[in-house]
Amino acid sequence: MSIAAYFQQIYQQADPFRYRSRWYEERKRALTLACLPRRRYAHAWELGCSNGVLTAELATRCDALLGTDISGDAVAQAALSTRDCPQVVLQRATHPQDWPEGVFDLIVVSEVGYYLDAGALALLGQKLRSSLADGGLLLACHWIHPFDEVRSSAYAVHQALRADLPEVFSYHDDDFHLEGWSTSTTSVAEREGLR
Repeated sequence: MSIAAYFQQIYQQADPFRYRSRWYEERKRALTLACLPRRRYAHAWELGCSNGVLTAELATRCDALLGTDISGDAVAQAALSTRDCPQVVLQRATHPQDWPEGVFDLIVVSEVGYYLDAGALALLGQKLRSSLADGGLLLACHWIHPFDEVRSSAYAVHQALRADLPEVFSYHDDDFHLEGWSTSTTSVAEREGLR
């Protein structure tokens, strides 16, 4: 089964991964938001926006936010989740083939990369880094356990995305990796004059 067909089937349910009801998912979103080193972002992009639960929370920190997903049904669900967020634009897209114009000061890759083979993953990483504004943040969060549809491990995904970008934070537990990379390694405390 193709990845597009897999997600078409998955999103026949309103919340297939139980983003709204699992403590695991709520905690992961809270950690993701807490790791963002800036209070606000001018132009952000979330790849793999799914049903828009994280998108709606990211929107509170963004002047403009693009959410993309391979599933049209997921994008329709995300539209419901973000209906009160005029700064959010949602699009159905297959990456790395479909690519938005412009640069972003925040790019969030949520549970996307491991559906790609090594070649597509390398291309995704290269294109993401070229779409990152100077001083912008590339954040990735991936489940580390194997499942049937995995083409690349979470470790391989994060390696391909980071390439030569310096790490600004990382969180690892027994279930997922959450990491961020940027051309700017200035810490929050340093930016606020605490050191």
